[in-house]
This record gives sequence, C-alpha cells and structure tokens, in this order.
Amino acid sequence: MSGYRVVHCGPLMLRWHKRRAILSLFLALVLLVAAVLALGAGGAAGWSAPWAGGQGKVLWDLRLPRLLLALECGAMLGLAGAALQSLTRNGLADPGLLGVREGASLAVLVLLFFVPAAAPELRPLVGLLGGVAVVAVTVLLARGGIERMRFILIGIGVSWFLSGLIALMLVAADVTMMQTAMVWLAGSLSGAAWSSVRMAALCLLIGGVLLFGTARAGDVADLGDHLGRSLGVSITRLAVVRVAAAVLLTAGCVSFCGRLGFVGLIAPHLARLSVGGGQGALLSASALWGAGLVMVADTVGRVAFAPIQIPAGIVLAVIGVPVLLGLLWCRRDRF
Repeated sequence: MSGYRVVHCGPLMLRWHKRRAILSLFLALVLLVAAVLALGAGGAAGWSAPWAGGQGKVLWDLRLPRLLLALECGAMLGLAGAALQSLTRNGLADPGLLGVREGASLAVLVLLFFVPAAAPELRPLVGLLGGVAVVAVTVLLARGGIERMRFILIGIGVSWFLSGLIALMLVAADVTMMQTAMVWLAGSLSGAAWSSVRMAALCLLIGGVLLFGTARAGDVADLGDHLGRSLGVSITRLAVVRVAAAVLLTAGCVSFCGRLGFVGLIAPHLARLSVGGGQGALLSASALWGAGLVMVADTVGRVAFAPIQIPAGIVLAVIGVPVLLGLLWCRRDRF
C-alpha cells in the first residue's frame, strides 16, 4: 500500500504510514514545546530565575506534577473518545454521553462525603467501580448492543439521572464539603501530586495497551460487522475490550481531576482533520490533542486570572463549545 512502511522485529511486524508518522511526531514536538512554556508560565516561578529563592521547589513539587497530570488526563480522554466514536461509528460519541463520567463522579463523591478520611489512592479504584457499574447498567438496558445509537441514547439518559443524584448530594452536603466537591467536579488539577501522576500513568498505560493492541482489528471492523467477522475479527470481543479500556481511562481521569468536558469529543475530530488514517494514527493523534487541550486549559486557568485559579473544566467549557460548533459545521454532511 502506498505510503506504508513495514518493520520486522522477530515474529512481530510493525506497519506505519510515513506521512502520518511525521505529522504525529510534529504534534508531539509542538506539545513538548508548549509543555515547557506552560511549566515556566506564572508569577511565582519562571524560567528567568528557576532556582532562585525556592522557585525550583515550586516548579518540581507543584507545577511539574500538575502539568504531567494534565497531559495524562487529556491523553486518557482523547483515547477514550476516539475508541468510543470508532466503536459506535458516531462522531458525537463521548465518554460523558455514556454515563461513565457521572458514574465515576458519583462514586468518588460518595467516598468523599461518607468516608472523608479515606486515602486519595482509593479514588481511582472507587471511580472505576462506579464507571463499570454504570456501563453495565447501560449495556443491560440496551439489551447487550454496544455498537448502536440505542446504547448512546440510553447512556445520555443515565447520565442525566446520575447528574441529578450528584446535584442532590451537593445540595444536602454542608457548605465546606460542598465547596470542596464543587471545585473538584469543575475539573481542577490544583491538588495534583506525584502519587496521582504515577497512578494516572498506570491507567493510561493499561488503557493505551488495550486500545493500540486492538487497533488492527478496529481497522477491519470499520469495514463493517459482516466483513469484519468474515475476516476473522470477533466484533463482540473487540467491543468489550474497547469499552473496558474507555471506561478505565475515563473513570481514572475523573478520579484524579474531576469532570473535564469536550476533550473526548473534540480531540478525535481534531486528530482526523490533522492526521487522519486508521486506528493507530487516530489514537495517537487523539491522545496528543487531548493532552494539549487539557494542558492549555489548565495553564490559562492558572495564569490568566492569577491569583484566582479557574478550574480547567470551566476553561474547556468556554473554549470547547465554539470549537465543537465549528467542527460540527465543517463536518455537517457526515452526521
């Protein structure tokens, strides 16, 4: 096939597209430069005198883990969005539309309200259980079909129901607890720590391996269910693995930094416009775009209105709506 290169490594074979690989590397380079600039942005410490007066401690203990967590969570949402959009063959599919985000949020809120002394390391596990439970209910209501519009519509209904439960919990909580929960739900990364970075990296690694490991099967499945089965791809098994990876990535992100909207929806569209290609290229570019979106949103919220810090979720909502409307207009004939 034109433009493809094949690399053999023992029994393994790696196939990659030269132009798309170059574009992905360019996106990664831009993201790296932007990350360095974001790390030095702010009044408390900067690259002009990074180690003077304890500023190195600010960079290492506060900004760097926050920056890395933003990159990891953005990449997780980008991967989850790309997987769900490919699986459902719907460009409007998003982890938030399936109830995963709300389920994980509700589970973590229950932990915060009723077991306030619980270790922060428990949040990803509790969030994952909440996300899995919601997806299980959604699949059950959709009669086992996770590749059709019914799955998305039921997920939207479940999301609204869980959003109501979350609002009820916030109204019933005391003022101090409600303020803490509201800041976290808004998508704040102010509480980032190295322990969170390590756990998020583990979630990203597991979810990424599952999705990239099924990328070739996903390319075949994109040809259609019947053709995919005739070529030896188990559509049901592929769907289960990809949904499980999306749930892990989304629930993990929510557990670490609350609800970040629009990333899982917008990043795959930006990836298709900038890189295109099959599942491998789409996943790579979606992860890069997602990481960049969250990093920029967190940096803007941290710097633009200093000393007040605006949660990244709010910034994403402000910039995400115009971007989403523009993408929908440009691709209006495909929906």
